[in-house]
Amino acid sequence: MQEKELIQQARRGDNAAWAELVHLHQQAVFRLAYLHLGDAAEAEDAAQDCLIRAFRSLRSFDDGRPLRPWLLRIVSNLALNRKRSAGRYWAALQRAVRDEPRTAEGPARGTEAKQQSEELWRAAQKLPGNMQNVLYLRYFLDLSVDETAQTLEIAEGTVKSQTSRALERLQKIIKAEFPALQEGRE
Repeated sequence: MQEKELIQQARRGDNAAWAELVHLHQQAVFRLAYLHLGDAAEAEDAAQDCLIRAFRSLRSFDDGRPLRPWLLRIVSNLALNRKRSAGRYWAALQRAVRDEPRTAEGPARGTEAKQQSEELWRAAQKLPGNMQNVLYLRYFLDLSVDETAQTLEIAEGTVKSQTSRALERLQKIIKAEFPALQEGRE
């Protein structure tokens, strides 16, 4: 069934249609929230809030457009708001105090590729929010220029120029603060 039909059915109260739409998009919604927040529990909450808000606003959604960019715009805004919220930092501090100290022993950190991905993500977090967002959408979620433009509600040319500026800035950050990421490229 096509997305447009699922949206129309969900508007009429068909819970199975909404569940199918959620199934199609929840991974991308969660991943973008996680990229912004860096905490799985916070990202899960933001993703859930996004899907609840989307369901409540489904009647006003233009079903002539794809759903995913709309959902990603909602979750991006929610995640950025959570990130700015002082309450989030307080909750993280409380969790850190409650958690048992982690030992150096335990499961291996992962493969070298995973470590490089984590380093790249940490480097991207040093970018301003708008630059992070365009890179997260284009490269971490692998959206096309068109989908990124729809999600951010900007022109495709603007996506391309913002991506270029963000990549230039990211290269400078990597060179200055994450030299291990450069070693494999030289």
